[in-house]
Amino acid sequence: MRKKIALIGAGNIGGTLAHLCALKGLGDVVLYDVIEGMPQGKALDLVESGPIEAFDAKIVGTNKIEDIGGADVCIVTSGVARKPGMSRDDLLGINAKIISDVATGIRTHAASAFVIVLTNPLDAMVTLMKRATGFPKQRVVGMAGVLDSARHRTFLAMELGVSVNSVQALVLGGHGDDMVPVRSMCTVGGVPIERLVSGERLDAIEARTRQAGGEIVALLKTGSAFYSPASAAVQMAEAYLRDRKAILPCAAYLEGEYGLRDLYVGVPVQIGAGGVEKVVEVPLTDKEKGELAVSASHVGELVKALDKVLGK
Repeated sequence: MRKKIALIGAGNIGGTLAHLCALKGLGDVVLYDVIEGMPQGKALDLVESGPIEAFDAKIVGTNKIEDIGGADVCIVTSGVARKPGMSRDDLLGINAKIISDVATGIRTHAASAFVIVLTNPLDAMVTLMKRATGFPKQRVVGMAGVLDSARHRTFLAMELGVSVNSVQALVLGGHGDDMVPVRSMCTVGGVPIERLVSGERLDAIEARTRQAGGEIVALLKTGSAFYSPASAAVQMAEAYLRDRKAILPCAAYLEGEYGLRDLYVGVPVQIGAGGVEKVVEVPLTDKEKGELAVSASHVGELVKALDKVLGK
């Protein structure tokens, strides 16, 4: 029996997620959105590509949240996307109500699901999802570091003219302007990045990584990134559904790891059939530890702002 994947939000990311899930044979897909006709239309369009792409996945569009019932994985993209000039944090008040409603639907209809949150501001929204569902920390995770690390790898590969597959990079911390590209863990073909690229250029590439989402928003003008976030979320979902035991940087709930507690912060975790099975602690330089502490403090401020918005 195929696994069931519920995509909460049928916008650009949701539609791309559905396409990738079908192409990778991850399972049947339910594409949910409150906008009438949009999820149904996208689902029908995707199903009609099945004979060409040779997939048999069932893809259904719906406006009824109960149709996510029994989902193995819920990937949440619902919410308002950034516009030029907006930070991720500007979306806090707008998207908190949406995520609260979505969490209620997931808790009611998909109580055993592994939940991956993409909605911005990511660190606050994944915190809200865990609180509102009451799910254990192993089953609620935020998509951040997979995407941020992929962007960093992309820019480094462009700089050196090498395959992205030769570049290993890790980005930790909150999914915002103070995320932490971990230079000491970055290699190209096993060679430390500082032997290949000057410090000045690395500073510029790391700054671009922190602003990568905003760069796309400024270019698109009417939306935000969707291809790369969808790919990142599917990599996480696949690790869970296929018990990959993959080590991926994600926004995970910390209880003392990295000296942080009671916060969702981007760190390497192992994802397998048990969800977030463990947090992997990697060695950091003193400078990187300081940067991670600053990033985590901003996440804490964001959660306090969330509490204020929710009247807590």
